[in-house]
Amino acid sequence: MTFPTNIITNSPAETEEIGKELAKMLSNDVDAPRFVAMYGDLGVGKTAFVRGFCSDICAGATVKSPTFALVNEYKCQTSNKIKKVCHFDMYRIVDEDDLYSIGFYDYLRDDILCIAEWCELIPYALPEKYIRVEITKQDLENNRNISIELIY
Repeated sequence: MTFPTNIITNSPAETEEIGKELAKMLSNDVDAPRFVAMYGDLGVGKTAFVRGFCSDICAGATVKSPTFALVNEYKCQTSNKIKKVCHFDMYRIVDEDDLYSIGFYDYLRDDILCIAEWCELIPYALPEKYIRVEITKQDLENNRNISIELIY
């Protein structure tokens, strides 16, 4: 996968596959960003993308939106340096104090892949280098445009 890229998917399964491909790339590249910032309206498939993201490197993990928990942790079964994926939902985050209260900054480490939904609400907290994923609905019911770019 090269950046930037735009991909059209036609089903949740295809959206999951793109997430899986991105996770494999990030987990195998020691110089790749360890943070994925997700953007998109309610119901566009952000959690489906995360489900795919975790499907290979966190095999067997049951991925659910962390709407009320704010963060879900999934242990990785890979042999590389990544120990877990942390899945954030920033929808209920109001300010910097909320981020500190959930330990957000403690998760920003080289041995953790972080993927966060609703990053449009926390632009001030994003790391210097990250992957931006924006998902938008297309004309047909299950069609999605997934835009992926490296930010640094």
